[in-house]
Amino acid sequence: MMKENINDFLNTILKGDCIEKLKTIPNESIDLIFADPPYFMQTEGKLLRTNGDEFSGVDDEWDKFNDFVEYDSFCELWLKECKRILKSTGSIWVIGSFQNIYRIGYIMQNLDFWILNDVIWNKTNPVPNFGGTRFCNAHETMLWCSKCKKNKFTFNYKTMKHLNQEKQERSVWSLSLCTGKERIKDEEGKKAHSTQKPESLLYKVILSSSKPNDVVLDPFFGTGTTGAVAKALGRNYIGIEREQKYIDVAEKRLREIKPNPNDIELLSLEIKPPKVPMKTLIEADFLRVGQTLFDKNENAICIVTQDGNVKDNEETLSIHKMSAKYLNKTNNNGWDYFYLFRNNNFITLDSLRYEYTNQ
Repeated sequence: MMKENINDFLNTILKGDCIEKLKTIPNESIDLIFADPPYFMQTEGKLLRTNGDEFSGVDDEWDKFNDFVEYDSFCELWLKECKRILKSTGSIWVIGSFQNIYRIGYIMQNLDFWILNDVIWNKTNPVPNFGGTRFCNAHETMLWCSKCKKNKFTFNYKTMKHLNQEKQERSVWSLSLCTGKERIKDEEGKKAHSTQKPESLLYKVILSSSKPNDVVLDPFFGTGTTGAVAKALGRNYIGIEREQKYIDVAEKRLREIKPNPNDIELLSLEIKPPKVPMKTLIEADFLRVGQTLFDKNENAICIVTQDGNVKDNEETLSIHKMSAKYLNKTNNNGWDYFYLFRNNNFITLDSLRYEYTNQ
């Protein structure tokens, strides 16, 4: 039975079948979904390392289906529910490997999801192909999709660029498998979950495509990596998991998480500057007619005109067109390009908009 208030679900783990539990969640109430479904890997026999030891791959019951027809039907059902509960401005990430990701992508496109990117998780420490019969499977693929083609969605471009040494974040992420202290073990010292994802992967997913206090849902919660990262970043989480042993691990893990996002994680870089026209700054005496504007190298470029434009030795243009002219570009943001000299110091033209707004 569907509940009407999403607050009833926040920061909880729902125990049960993912499709049935998804049906209880209100329409268009989720900002971000990360789904790590069964891959239907069809593992047969024992996997042996080169030294003869047995390798514990994925042979769990939850990864077993009779055939592709059953698997496709299962994926279509949970994806339909994800689409129903996703906000019009939300997005969904689905991770998979060669065994399943192409089937899932086909289903998602048939459901009118719009693929924004396919992002490659390039594993820096992949499990080798022990038999030497094929290439080492060193990556997994994530499909990042909006609800449909025309819908807006959250993408924290400036934040991700800043964390990538001021270069555009690319669609290939080189990250290690979940190992060492991060890998959760059971009482016998064995892996608590066979497919635990690294927190570094979820960090990039959640930080790039959600905002503080957003609701992040994971329909295959496992040991709670999505919830742990969401909580640490100041987001709300909802998990769905059918096996109590995983829920116990996840709940313990989540209790130990203390939210402490920094300014970057709170998206300080995504705050849009106030809209203050040049003419307003002139009228408020923040700029003077005839005042010189400089580039970042302190070269005098142009002067301010009465109508809020700028003039060089050749012509009068807007700050945007003038900056584009000197950069040999079609378009450019003049607020970021120009500087002025004040109180024995060069300051950005953009800073005047904030001064005006905060006065």
